[in-house]
Formats: sequence, C-alpha cells, structure tokens
Amino acid sequence: MRIVKLDNNSKKDLLANLLKRSPSQYGEYEQRVADIVDKVKAEGDSAVFEFTKKFDKADISAGNILVTEAEFEEAYAKMDAELLGTIKKAIVNIRSFHEKQKQRSWFDTSAEGTFLGQKITALQRAGVYVPGGKAAYPSSVLMNVIPAKVAGVDEIIMCTPPGADGKVYEGTLVAAKEAGVDRVYKIGGAQAIAAMAYGTESIPKVDKIVGPGNIYVALAKRRVYGNVSIDSIAGPSEILVLADETANPRYVAADLLSQAEHDELASAILITTSEALAKQVSEEVDKFTAVLSRKAIIEKSLENYGYILVADTMDDAIDAVNEIASEHLEVLTANPFNELAKIRNAGAIFLGQYSSEPLGDYFAGPNHILPTNGTAKFFSALSVDDFVKKSSVISFSREALEAVHNDIERFAKAEGLTAHANSVAVRFE
Repeated sequence: MRIVKLDNNSKKDLLANLLKRSPSQYGEYEQRVADIVDKVKAEGDSAVFEFTKKFDKADISAGNILVTEAEFEEAYAKMDAELLGTIKKAIVNIRSFHEKQKQRSWFDTSAEGTFLGQKITALQRAGVYVPGGKAAYPSSVLMNVIPAKVAGVDEIIMCTPPGADGKVYEGTLVAAKEAGVDRVYKIGGAQAIAAMAYGTESIPKVDKIVGPGNIYVALAKRRVYGNVSIDSIAGPSEILVLADETANPRYVAADLLSQAEHDELASAILITTSEALAKQVSEEVDKFTAVLSRKAIIEKSLENYGYILVADTMDDAIDAVNEIASEHLEVLTANPFNELAKIRNAGAIFLGQYSSEPLGDYFAGPNHILPTNGTAKFFSALSVDDFVKKSSVISFSREALEAVHNDIERFAKAEGLTAHANSVAVRFE
C-alpha cells in the first residue's frame, strides 16, 4: 500500500479522490437508470419481466415472481444447519440492540387547558432491497428487516435478483423467513426499485425503500425519492483504521482487506502516528493479498483507494478521521476510549484490537447499513427511527386559546397572512 505523509495537501487530495466513488459522480449511468425507472412506472409488470430477462437471464412472470412456501422449504433443506444456527443467534443480538432504539408517543397537558404531544406511528409498508449477482448477503436481510419489525411496520416486502434458473440463493430466503419478511419477489436492479416505488400489477407500492445495491440501484433510489422515502444513497464500502504504535500490524492489515475485498471501488485507509507500523502494515497487506481468494479485486481497490497516512500527532490523525467521516472506523490505540470522545464523524466505531469490522457486519447487533462517502457527517446508521414517522398533536381549550389569540393574530398580520389571523379571531367575535 502507498504510504503518504499526512498534511493539508495530502488530506485534500485524498478527500477529492474518495469523492470520485460517490454515486453522484456516475452521470453516464443516469439516463440508463431513468429509462428503466420510467418504463417500469409506465408499463408495470411487463417492463419488470423484460428487464429481468435482459439483465438476470431469468424467465420471470406473474406466475413465478413471488417466492412460494415450497421454495422457502427447499431453501431450508439446502441450508447448512450450523449457518442457520448462527443466523438465529445474530437475529437475537440485532433485535436486542434495535429494541433499545424504540421511541414512544408522549403527551403533555397544562392546567390552562393545553394538550401537546408527539405521536409515533410505524410505516404501513416497507420495501427491502437485497443485492444478488456476484455475491449474496443474508446479513443485509437481517439488518434491513429487523429494525422494521421492531418498529412495528405492518408489511415488509423484499426484492432480490434471481439466478438464471429463476431461483433465489437459499441463504437469502432463509434469512428473510427468519427475520419476518412477508413477501419476497424475484427481481433486482433499478427495475426492482421502480416497482416498489410506483407499484405494478404484481408488486405493491411501498412507503419506504431501504437496502444497499450497485450503482443502478443507488441511482434508481435517488430518482424515485420523493415519491417514496429512502434510507440513503449508498456508495462503495470503506474502512478507516486509526492506530498508534501499540497496534498489531497483522490485525490492521487483515481489517483493511476485509473491506477492500468488497469491490474495486472500496476504500481502505490507515491513519497512524507510527512510521514503523505503517511499513509493517504495508508488508502484511502484501502477504495476505497474495493468498486471499479475491486477490484481483483487493489489488484494484488498494491501487485506487488504499492509503496509509502517517500523522505527526494523534490530534492531527483524529482531525483527518473526522474529515473523511468513514463508514467503518476502527480505533486500535493504547486507550481507544480516550479517542472516542474526540471522534465526531463515523458510521460505526469499533474500539480495541478484538473489535474487528466483521463483528459489526454480522453479529454484534448494531446495524451495518451505514452512511458512506463522507455522509457520516450528517447521516446515521439504519435504525428503528427509519421506519416510523412522528406527528405533532395539538389541542387547546377555549380558555387556553383566548389567553394567546392576540399574539397569534399579531404574528399572522406581521406576515401578511390575514386569513390566518381571521381563523383565530372568529372564535372570539
């Protein structure tokens, strides 16, 4: 991996390079996505089936688009028993974590006759997108579905691309059943996003679409936003490791590669105050890469977006951490909880040498659907909050309104909204 001295110029160059990975930078795909979305909106099922045949080579129709109970049973029969046990354990951890996020409606009254509050209501129908294609991700099923179930969403549907044989990977189906998905549809890509956003003859319109995907999925979510809600427009995966001289270079190297293997656009960055560690990590990365199964992807990822930055001080390193605002941040220092207080921007923070990033991907409980491309400065991990909406509740008695009606009328008239003022005034004629 390249080793670079951390200064203002190198930090600026790094940030500019990372921004190239944003879905917003891939304008050449936008028209293709727009054409797919618009065709599905106009033609419904027929367009969905056409695009599924074109992109996934699968013959999908109204008769087989919905995964049947027989297909779920077949998936369970194929499923490795130990993996199923692991999925069940992960569900317990994920559900327990997200149950702590639940908010309740609240109301407040006063002796003057006011009743104010906030009503929390779960969404009626959520749509979950789960990638397929080169890799299948049962873990993403759990992370998207369980917060929705905890929130109390009435109905959860899922779309995931089939193989050319028209079947869905058994791990994805088993995870969906275990997590509580109501219906699974065998479609993927931009066409799946459009179908959930607008509804077709076979697929109902949802209120919100969540879940990661490729550039077509990301751009399709951006295009349909406003007609439905979305979680975020996710970019490629990324990891940043903050380390001092006490860090184990093999651990650091292994953790960097855990994200570099996702795809060629993934980002893996080490920021350290130790030149010796920087060199050791670079050597360990080379050793691991030579024997890992996704060597070609890792090499391309590191060539494009892999960095080791050497900082003069830990404060300089943390400043860079907050500027980069990485999806995953590992803190491998002598006292990682000391650094935690200074970290403002990160999707998920992993503290200590035994808290490697895959722990969060699969098992610990916090959500792995995280903000990317610097959006951790203002976005959060997927949570129960993403599946509820909040309504203000207001009730005043005549006596309570009488005490303040002059103030309200004065405010309205100052803004030139005389009908607003009249709406209150007529009650005291």
